[in-house]
Amino acid sequence: MDRIRIVGGNRLNGVIPISGAKNAALPLMIASLLTDDTLTLENVPHLADVEQLIRILSNHGVDYSVNGRRQRQDSGYSRTIHFTARDIVDTTAPYELVSKMRASFWVIGPLLARMGEARVSLPGGCAIGTRPVDLFIDGLKALGVDIDIEGGYINARAPKGIQAGRYDFPKQSVGATHVLMMAASLANGAVEIHNAAREPEVTDLADCLNAMGACISGAGTSTILIEGVSALSGARHRVLPDRIETGTYAMAVAMAGGDVVLEDTSASLLDAALDTLRSTGTEVTPTNSGIHVRRNGAGLEPVDVTTDPFPGFPTDLQAQFMALMTRANGTSRVTETIFENRFMHVQELARLGADIALSGQTATITGVDTLKGAQVMATDLRASVSLVIAALAAEGETVVNRVYHLDRGFERLEEKLTRCGATVERLSS
Repeated sequence: MDRIRIVGGNRLNGVIPISGAKNAALPLMIASLLTDDTLTLENVPHLADVEQLIRILSNHGVDYSVNGRRQRQDSGYSRTIHFTARDIVDTTAPYELVSKMRASFWVIGPLLARMGEARVSLPGGCAIGTRPVDLFIDGLKALGVDIDIEGGYINARAPKGIQAGRYDFPKQSVGATHVLMMAASLANGAVEIHNAAREPEVTDLADCLNAMGACISGAGTSTILIEGVSALSGARHRVLPDRIETGTYAMAVAMAGGDVVLEDTSASLLDAALDTLRSTGTEVTPTNSGIHVRRNGAGLEPVDVTTDPFPGFPTDLQAQFMALMTRANGTSRVTETIFENRFMHVQELARLGADIALSGQTATITGVDTLKGAQVMATDLRASVSLVIAALAAEGETVVNRVYHLDRGFERLEEKLTRCGATVERLSS
């Protein structure tokens, strides 16, 4: 099992290219099930989760081919992938596949819309909480889908197709918004989705579906309106930049100090996180091609933050910001409102010398003068990269174990950091 070794103390200087967003690429790939034409996606990141979803889609009969490189970059970065679901050969998503990646549950929407049936395994829990699928089920039922649950599987049927209807989410859910939007694109009539998730990845999916011939308006607001169409065609669509990767590297620069340009991204994707970062004393300046991040070595100011759905502070940057606050000049508080059990990185940060106290869903961080390298264990994707951020400023050597978590969501992380002067290397077992 691979590990990553980091020797702290180096400032970061240079350019970091931001990859396509994993959280946008996955639903876009699943949308290929909605048409028998080819859907071409540009800027697809080269990640373990993407490769796993390709295998899952292949199980349903999706053919794919890969070509191209992003301009001005070496091989290994984001690719162009062509997906063709000419014939759906299986409408079952088995446990052994769904259990490996929760997002694969989202195939239920396109399969129902195109084939009138789907048998999909319940995804179960995960390291950062249970995340039940009741919102998915209730939303699909509101669109005329018959659903029963048996033996750990959801058996869903819409023999007359997805019907016109309205669903009001009791709380926002990005995944369930993706699913209802995909299912409703082929509905027999108009569908209204209220209290919809407003994340940029939702808007990106709507843009792609509209390019395929869907009729969707309101994406990016709390009310999405879909006029169902009889069929969708192929399209070509570029995956938007990864706002979580953008925020992660911005916080890495704030932690280590330095001067870095984050290329091929946009500040508008994460205004709340960048405003919070500015409050720490870090310089953050939007540019024509990305974001310029600079910290000259002065101390970090403590800042309190509460995670919220977009446009609030992202839960997927909570662990990274907590790592940053371990070196602040004072006490800060981080409150998690999205997922339960998302503080597992706290114990590992403590191994580096962090002073963090937990009370319910709030972590109180008292900044320390020095972090010291140690052996640490990644517990999930975002927690693992928070350990990397902390290690960049720690004295001595840190070894992060279980880096397969990082490979799920960060394309060539060690290479991007090394090019900016960090001492980071992968140790293969």
